[in-house]
Amino acid sequence: MDNTVRRWMFDITAWTVGLLAGMALIAHDARADARPAAPPNERWSAECGSCHVAYPPRLLPAPAWRRMMSQLDRHFGVDATVDPAAAASIGAYLERYSGSERRTALAPDSLRITETRWFLHEHDEVSPAVWKLPAVKSAANCAACHTKAEQGDFRERYIRIPR
Repeated sequence: MDNTVRRWMFDITAWTVGLLAGMALIAHDARADARPAAPPNERWSAECGSCHVAYPPRLLPAPAWRRMMSQLDRHFGVDATVDPAAAASIGAYLERYSGSERRTALAPDSLRITETRWFLHEHDEVSPAVWKLPAVKSAANCAACHTKAEQGDFRERYIRIPR
């Protein structure tokens, strides 16, 4: 066998091994990030959804939800305190269905969904002017653009940017 054929066979083998290794890593990452879908939770919907979109648990990691639930008396400048039974129930629900820390990584002192790695990646093409539109007001107002945010559906097909 001449050197050209040997080199070609080596390149194909190396490429195949690399491809298979990459596919294995992707499959592993998908499993590592897999979380069960959050079922409806009336208490969470009623309490959290009474002031804003009841943000899906997968948007923050469990430690952030724990911290948030422990600071409801100063929840982004508002006293959002709920009775202890409701706080325990909602907290357990949020932690159970929370996002992976890899996907929802935050700065150490932050509790803002809008500062997670996932959010920043997903919204990197949104112009700063959009966040300032009167109908939007801030990045935390998911329902301004995500027409099915209230149902926890943030797919692109349901995005309508206000003008």
